[in-house]
Amino acid sequence: MRKINFSAGPSTLPLEILQKAQNELVDYEGKGYSIMEISHRTKIFEEVHFGAMQKAKELYGLGDDYEVLFLQGGASLQFAMIPMNLNLGGVCEYANTGIWTKKAIKEAQILGIDVKVVASSEDKNFSYIPEVKFSDNADYAYICSNNTIYGTQYKEYPKTKAPLIVDASSDFFSRKVDFSNIAIFYGGVQKNAGISGLSCVFIRKDMLERSQSKNIPSMLKFSVHAENQSLFNTPPTFAIYMFNLEMAWLLNQGGLDKINEKNTQKAKLLYDTIDSSEGFYKGHAKSDSRSLMNVSFNISKSSDLESIFVKEAEEAGMIGLKGHRLLGGIRASIYNAITLDQVKTLCEFMKEFAKKHA
Repeated sequence: MRKINFSAGPSTLPLEILQKAQNELVDYEGKGYSIMEISHRTKIFEEVHFGAMQKAKELYGLGDDYEVLFLQGGASLQFAMIPMNLNLGGVCEYANTGIWTKKAIKEAQILGIDVKVVASSEDKNFSYIPEVKFSDNADYAYICSNNTIYGTQYKEYPKTKAPLIVDASSDFFSRKVDFSNIAIFYGGVQKNAGISGLSCVFIRKDMLERSQSKNIPSMLKFSVHAENQSLFNTPPTFAIYMFNLEMAWLLNQGGLDKINEKNTQKAKLLYDTIDSSEGFYKGHAKSDSRSLMNVSFNISKSSDLESIFVKEAEEAGMIGLKGHRLLGGIRASIYNAITLDQVKTLCEFMKEFAKKHA
């Protein structure tokens, strides 16, 4: 019996995708070989590769003014690649809303970039999304759209004249996005759109001009990867295959608007359970900054009960509920592949647990 997987990433995958991959693992489409065994230069793999790119752009409604890049090194490599490629010698501005923006800021500073933090929620342990205003003339403006550890999320992105960079790793492909001022929109795909080992970067084509003349290694250059259609070196072929299956699944679900409806419904149910617990459970994020993807909370009565909660939940078939080491407590990640019924199962467990330990 499969567990209900509330892990923050790598996270649960739709069962039908796992079953399709299982069926095709040793014999892809009846061709007598696995997709993992064939060259990335073959027509067969290129159909997967370019099909995945096309589906990803279709989901976000993007046209020819954006390139899709498939890169390795996780989203964390982008913390360095972005300042390497996009800085023009001016100020690069960041909004600090959690550990991932702190790491991005650190990587830019290592490179000697002039970094300015224009907003931060660190004063309240990253429990809210602060008001953010970027300078018009910044080289770029950087945010993380959803904070996996602390359970906060931008409801709307800041309006900027400076090119906006969005690390969307933990709410990637979960909702439609206004791309009107977005220069780069990126993330690791292992939460909502595939398996670990692949990062997907949507980059506006005018940003490629910034990297073309820069003296940086070829593997770290956006323009090189764009010119080679993400085939400059051997890509993570199986991860791209899985990403392609996820893109097809999302389209079959009705696209990102439909997925967002389901995600909103799941999150409401879980937050209502926390809020109606008469203080037994306490959410970390402020109500107007709550994430639809990651719900972090504590048991107010005693932190000792949290380890019991996690243990008993696992015995009941639910895994991945232990909070991140930086925050502690409990965290339920309710990504696209988590169903409403699975969230209902968690909520019923939470109610019974609260009754038992009131």
